[in-house]
Amino acid sequence: MVDAAPTLSDGERATEAQPATSPRSRRRLRQVLSALLLIAVTVTVIWYINYRTTGRFMQSTDNAYIKADAVTVSPKVAGYVDAVLVAENQMVKAGQPLVRIDAGTYRAQADQSRAQIEIARATADGVRGQIGEQESAIDRARADLQAAQTDAAFAQAEVARYIPLAATGAETPERLAQLRNQYAGATAKVRNAAAVLDSTQRRVTTLQAQVRQASAQAQSAEAQLRSANSDVGGAVIRASTDGRIGNKSVRVGQYVQAATRLMSIVPVAQLYVEANFKETQLGLMRVGQPVRIEVDALPDMHIVGRVISISPGTGAQFSVLPPQNATGNFTKVVQRVPVRIAMALSPQTRALLVPGMSIEATVDTRSARGVADAVAHAQEQVNERTGK
Repeated sequence: MVDAAPTLSDGERATEAQPATSPRSRRRLRQVLSALLLIAVTVTVIWYINYRTTGRFMQSTDNAYIKADAVTVSPKVAGYVDAVLVAENQMVKAGQPLVRIDAGTYRAQADQSRAQIEIARATADGVRGQIGEQESAIDRARADLQAAQTDAAFAQAEVARYIPLAATGAETPERLAQLRNQYAGATAKVRNAAAVLDSTQRRVTTLQAQVRQASAQAQSAEAQLRSANSDVGGAVIRASTDGRIGNKSVRVGQYVQAATRLMSIVPVAQLYVEANFKETQLGLMRVGQPVRIEVDALPDMHIVGRVISISPGTGAQFSVLPPQNATGNFTKVVQRVPVRIAMALSPQTRALLVPGMSIEATVDTRSARGVADAVAHAQEQVNERTGK
């Protein structure tokens, strides 16, 4: 009796069907895995070395924008607009006329001031003429006083001469009384002449005051004339700087008040970057450090710049409503500090940039890598001195 062949299960048949992995395949797999591991370790080491030497000193932010210090164009005088001499987005030069306002009222004020000047000068000349006449009257009054003084002295001498004669009876008492009366009259004339001379001199002082008053009125009118001429000149509004016209809202025939915003001049030749860095990025940031700038509108190029200033406070401190964190609902938020960056631009690149464009700025802070240690050491010394 022949034994039947043993039957295999489905799992055993599947295992028999799979070929066994050869030692060569396993060796090749280990080599591939080793190579990948070596590459990964190499890349990691290179990245770490680059980070320690360069990467950790590169401070970047995309919270940065191109800016320019735009100038608001406003009139110094009120009036109706006669002409608008520029168009929207037009390039202008410093001193170029932009808007002309009707200056008829201000010219009339200038003419009135000129007339007041002439009146004041004529008044001063007339009073000076009166002073000349009064000086002649002073000379006459002085002569009359001298004559009266001479008569009084003569009368006094006669009285003195006749007193002993009347005492001895050589002259009558009536003659002595007559001489005394003449002396009293001469004395009264002296007092009257002196009063006339004093009054005449005081009159000169009064006339001189009137001359000064007329001169002051002339100076006041001259000041009003300068103000009116300034208003006439201010009726023509000129550009204060080179730039491009923007935000123009003025129209011919419009009545404008002084200090009304008519348009803005954007100095496109003086563009700069304002980058808002986190407070944690400012430890090694210093003025003069190089900056790499990438403009969103020009993705295929980068611009070289440098740090020119760092704000003395965070943006929150200079906001209209600074935060008040003592109210009890405090939430810590990383603050940002504005950093101004100058750009080295070619004329072709500058023509493509306008204020408000978004950029990404990367500051190379390697030049200050030793500053942090020096600052920490200096602070430790202060702490030691204070703690003693």
